[in-house]
Amino acid sequence: MVSHSPGSRLRRTLLASLVTASVAVPVSGAARAAAVPAPVPAASAASAPLPAMTPAALDQRYTVGRAAIRAAERTATRNGDRWRASMLHAMTDPTRNFLFFDGRDGGRTAEVFGELSGAGRIAVVIPGADTNLDKYGLLRGGSMRLLQMLGNRSAVIAWLGYRTPGTVSLEAMAPDRAEEAAPKLRAFMRELRTAKPAARISLLCHSYGSVVCARAASGLDVADIVLYGSAGTTVDNAAALHTRATVWATRSTGDWIAGVPHTRLHLPFATIGLGTDPVDPEFGARVFAAGDGGHSDYLSAGSLSLRNIARIVSGQAPL
Repeated sequence: MVSHSPGSRLRRTLLASLVTASVAVPVSGAARAAAVPAPVPAASAASAPLPAMTPAALDQRYTVGRAAIRAAERTATRNGDRWRASMLHAMTDPTRNFLFFDGRDGGRTAEVFGELSGAGRIAVVIPGADTNLDKYGLLRGGSMRLLQMLGNRSAVIAWLGYRTPGTVSLEAMAPDRAEEAAPKLRAFMRELRTAKPAARISLLCHSYGSVVCARAASGLDVADIVLYGSAGTTVDNAAALHTRATVWATRSTGDWIAGVPHTRLHLPFATIGLGTDPVDPEFGARVFAAGDGGHSDYLSAGSLSLRNIARIVSGQAPL
């Protein structure tokens, strides 16, 4: 029998950090995104609850979001942050719709894809580490492809509502950022349910986003919680999420995160590790196939994972 001493677990955790570092983007990008200045959003825009989901109410909300983005664009331009200014200018396109926007500290936003007012199916996508306004394309592209798969009477919301950890950091192996994010996600989901009481709502949680979803899950009125590309959720099993939602899990065969040790190590200064692997039978989630893509490929065009996630959101069994 192999002994798993604390020292051995620590070595495996450090090894996991090296594995992560070998495939991650440079951390300088994440640091830069957080350092770009942006104005404080108007109090009414930052704290207003979701409106009644009529086209007129949503148009008004989207107009407020667009104004906040333009203000952040002007600030970025004055400070010479050309990349951020360019990204923000693209976001002001009148065909794009944002429920809220805050450009500070890397950025917080929720972009809507599809007609939310008439949607009977809604998927809320929670991104993982190193997602910010400067690296927003992956979240946006995946959300758009998912909407195409879902078809009519569907909407997708890309929820970048928290300060994501850097991929190459101990924060990505600890629950602190998720603890900060969970109350915000829980409030957003409850407001969404109030505004859309008859819709079938699914929570899609990628990578570190699965930790956020796990911390927010208790009591949420959603049909599904889908964990994909997850290193863990900080709980031992799906029952510990205290949710009536169906909990799904998947990992593609080409995802490097499979090499991250699924354990929790309690150190004097922190707890490192995210616990049980969600695709482990002992976790108790409904495991489905994701194909052979990499860690960032779950919502890629033509992928098995995209097809299966779309089927789950639609209330169908995965392939």
